[in-house]
Amino acid sequence: MPAKSATSSSRSARSEQAKPKAKPGIMPKPRNTAAKPQRKTRAPAEAHALRPWLDHRRPAEERARLLVAAMSREEKIAQLLNEAPAIERLGVDPYNWWNECLHGVGRAGRATVFPQPIALAATFDADLVHRVATAISDEARAKHRLFSASNRRGIYQGLTFWTPNINIFRDPRWGRGHETYGECPWLTGTLGVAFITGLQGDDPKHLKLVATAKHFAVHSGPEAQRHTFDAQCDDRDLRLTYLPAFKMAVDCGVASIMGAYNRTNGEPCCGSQTLLTDVLRGEWGFTGYVVSDCGAINDFHKHHHLTADAAASGALALTNGCDLECGFGDDAPFRHLGQAIERGLCDDADLDTACVRGFSARFRLGMFDPPGTVSWSRIDPKVIDSAAHRELAREAARASIVLLKNDGVLPLAKNLRSIVVVGPNADAVDVLLGNYNGLNPRMVTVLEGLTGAVAADCQVQHFRGADLLHPAKTGFPAAVWTAEQADIVIAVVGLSPRIEGEEGEACLSDAAGDRTAIELPQIQLELLQAIKAKGKRLVVVLMNGGAVACPWLAEHADAVLTAWYPGEEGGTAVADVLFGDANPGGRLPVTFYRATSDLPEFADYRMSASPATATHPATPGRTYRYFTGEALWPFGHGLSYTTFAYQSASVQTRKDGDRTVKVTLRNTGSRAGDEVVQVYLRDEAASVPVPRHQLVAAARVPLDAGQRKTLTLEIAQEYFAIVDDEGRRKVEPGTFAVWVGGGQPDTGAAGLWTTVTVR
Repeated sequence: MPAKSATSSSRSARSEQAKPKAKPGIMPKPRNTAAKPQRKTRAPAEAHALRPWLDHRRPAEERARLLVAAMSREEKIAQLLNEAPAIERLGVDPYNWWNECLHGVGRAGRATVFPQPIALAATFDADLVHRVATAISDEARAKHRLFSASNRRGIYQGLTFWTPNINIFRDPRWGRGHETYGECPWLTGTLGVAFITGLQGDDPKHLKLVATAKHFAVHSGPEAQRHTFDAQCDDRDLRLTYLPAFKMAVDCGVASIMGAYNRTNGEPCCGSQTLLTDVLRGEWGFTGYVVSDCGAINDFHKHHHLTADAAASGALALTNGCDLECGFGDDAPFRHLGQAIERGLCDDADLDTACVRGFSARFRLGMFDPPGTVSWSRIDPKVIDSAAHRELAREAARASIVLLKNDGVLPLAKNLRSIVVVGPNADAVDVLLGNYNGLNPRMVTVLEGLTGAVAADCQVQHFRGADLLHPAKTGFPAAVWTAEQADIVIAVVGLSPRIEGEEGEACLSDAAGDRTAIELPQIQLELLQAIKAKGKRLVVVLMNGGAVACPWLAEHADAVLTAWYPGEEGGTAVADVLFGDANPGGRLPVTFYRATSDLPEFADYRMSASPATATHPATPGRTYRYFTGEALWPFGHGLSYTTFAYQSASVQTRKDGDRTVKVTLRNTGSRAGDEVVQVYLRDEAASVPVPRHQLVAAARVPLDAGQRKTLTLEIAQEYFAIVDDEGRRKVEPGTFAVWVGGGQPDTGAAGLWTTVTVR
């Protein structure tokens, strides 16, 4: 979704009710209440008789139907846009549906800034992600309480949040990939569920917030073509890669789904009968509401050229299951639904259906209930940017750091005499913030974190040495000369939200937010090479959202870690890991390829490797599940300051068809640490193409030195299914190999094989 424009901000301001203001310095005259009879306050029972939808004892959907039945056609249409006006006669306040909390309450001022989702994915820890989402929803409810108290109902002030982004990060060039939980359907779905349930809460009557799983579906670049692109994929890729995380979100009760800009197999995603009617509501039984991405319905006629005009576009979206439009001004197609009804393109029943879905969510949020009846409305604003949330941000950032290489230089001793910190990201704040972020007055950069971690007599010097992309080497001489004098050099390099991001936001991208190449920018590589040529020990900290290709680092750096876009405590967390106050336990949620040439054509949505045909070039396959080449650092990879051993793996079959994997894990090293136990499934006898292997379970396990623990992990029956050539999902008899270890099979990670037979 694009950033809010100044024009739409002014519309939001105009939509609020004008109020008389006292002149500055003049107290308003007190009202003479004795001179006039008091207006009788209507009793609750009497009010409920006139407006039965205000009776909070009724079910939310019933209340929504009663309210919608009292509305005119024009009032219904107006409620189907993100900037919905008040209906005073019915007791409906104005409401703006647009809010953001990708990794903290976004675009609404001060908030705790947690690590970017790709960093949260690297934790492989659903419980931690759930706790982060719970903290975010606490702050969101507290902020809403403050906004409501001053009658502020504009954009970024409501309770309906357009997150999480659970698209599959299928290609590292995609600029928005760092908003996601990586390239694995199981990991994306599992962490998406943890985040959704943390946002929506566990109250049986009232939602804490509305979470919105986006962008449905088959959406992951190119950004420059998102308004025109038709993502072509077969049923097998659709069912095995692009849809599973959304199915998991629906199964856990997500209240809202956002459609994507693009077409999928010819149909616009925000008006797709296949996706919205047949799959989402028909197969999966989704009962929430669907919202369009911002301006996406306009794309139907303006860019996809599927409809004649705005009225036809609005009708196509509405009749196929899109209930709410994020649209702007008179150009928004849903504003033309009255005309569409007159032309017979849709009818009043379609309006009713969409309105009931939307108002059901508002009733479930408690927006029409007495505040005392909604437990979430009592959350104290003191939780915003609280000490506890800052500590949680630090915990999450530490847990997300992935140690990619270590030749024994880490952890660093704290009695170092001198450190030189170089690189364009060492003192940068934007790499802490990511995107769709809130703001915090205490952002700890890596330079600040390192400076705060060493003794007072350690000489810390800092030279950027090079910019992110600019080829000038004017900073090289000072950085290299100073580095020669230091005990160790810490280089903080990589990417930035200015290089990779959403269309129109990544100002240094030459591809509308995407990257055209995944290599470490050349000027940064040359800086590292110049420093290493002086014979110094070199520790490289990558700050990045997408994977960075740089074989030179794997060969020549003494240690490499990736810290992603780590949030407000990112610098502290990096220092914690470098100096051994925390043992790194993060694992890669994406594949780090060796070069851009390892990738298929960006706009090719096929997942599996395939030979060249008359119409398509050969493709090497995408992500760890299909890529047949040699990765620089594979999905699931991550080192520790300790070691682990696996013993006695076995698989048992339950009556419901699910399997349980039992394994014994032991910390064989000299310090405490976290191991991420990963279970991969390989179909040895499939009758159709299947992934090479796929992650189907994982658990992050803390163990003290020498400690042993026996674990039980579950594999759902659905992961034993294939998708046949007719697009049908089924389980067929055969043998499956099961790998339990600290990374993928065949990558050198510790682990064990076992087998299971499906009959």
